[in-house]
Amino acid sequence: MDIGFDVLDDLKQSERVLHGFIEKPETARRIEQAISIMAESIREGGKVISAGNGGSMCDAQHFAEELTGRYRDDRRALPAVAICDPSHLTCVGNDYGFDFVFSRYVEGMGRKGDVFLGISTSGNSGNIIKACESARKIGMKSVCLLGKNGGALKDLCDLPIIVPHDGYADRIQEVHTMIIHIMIRGIETLCA
Repeated sequence: MDIGFDVLDDLKQSERVLHGFIEKPETARRIEQAISIMAESIREGGKVISAGNGGSMCDAQHFAEELTGRYRDDRRALPAVAICDPSHLTCVGNDYGFDFVFSRYVEGMGRKGDVFLGISTSGNSGNIIKACESARKIGMKSVCLLGKNGGALKDLCDLPIIVPHDGYADRIQEVHTMIIHIMIRGIETLCA
């Protein structure tokens, strides 16, 4: 059956995007820094607040649920929450605009010493930008998983982790999922 594209070509493209990310000299160091920032916050009584749009929201939820639930080993629940409450998103979206749906949550729930994890395949999501600005005002650190060239967010967050791919967002998201799993494993190891 002809499905209209070559599956093996898709798999090879994923491999190329991952290889390009792995070959960047700062890749491992930045992921290790992200783990350290988040683990230190949790050990000091803080939490991680994650957010993204569309598939990146699913990644933000996946990150939080693995910390509050479990990843590889049984251990205490770790404090993390994804901004995904439909009533909050629609209330703020209606009253203030979609660019404020994450920043209002960060303002209300974030505390100095917490960490904001923003996920944006373009690096230019207006609501992630505003959330990083709010986090900085509160005294939270921000880590962002980005794509393409990092967009505006690469200069607005404390630690950008950029998957350099100019094609479709799905390839960037695939690498973001790997990064998320590595970060969860590291946080779990340091905070169990």
